This record gives sequence, C-alpha cells and structure tokens, in this order.
Amino acid sequence: MLDQVLSRLRAEFSGTGEQEHFDALKVFVWGDQSAVSQVEVAAKLGMTPNALGVAVHRLRRRFGELLREAIAHTVASEDEVDVELRHLIEVIGS
Repeated sequence: MLDQVLSRLRAEFSGTGEQEHFDALKVFVWGDQSAVSQVEVAAKLGMTPNALGVAVHRLRRRFGELLREAIAHTVASEDEVDVELRHLIEVIGS
C-alpha cells in the first residue's frame, strides 16, 4: 500500500513536470533521512533550505492525504481509518 501511495504521489509530481523534485524529496517522506542533508538537496534543486523545508512539509502532508484515502478503501467505515493508520505506524515502527 505504501508503494502504491508513493507511486501515486510521484505521478502527481510527474504530471506537473516536477519528477526530479519528487525523486530528491521522497527520502524525507519515506527512507533513511539521516543519509541525506536537506542543505545538499536544496542546493541540488536550486532552492533555499527554507523553501526545501516547505516543500518537504507539503509532500508529507499530501502523502498523508493519499495514505488516508488508500486506507479508506480497505475499511468499512471512516471511523476505522484512524485505527488502521495507527496500526500501520505501529507495525512500521517495530
């Protein structure tokens, strides 16, 4: 499910011509963030560190929205989305 959400998010970025940005920023949503410096990524993309921080925040927010949508398709009611999301986070964190 997480791969599907990332693929959908990548497609959104590709549709706006920002696939390079997505590829550089996705590690801050899903991956080893300690392996990458935000300052280095900002320089690579020609952004200020503050602009990169905003872009990462927006990417994370959109990832969360798409993840909630994907989970909503797997449960019977809206109330179950948060339960499933918490369970997913718990499993990933283990």
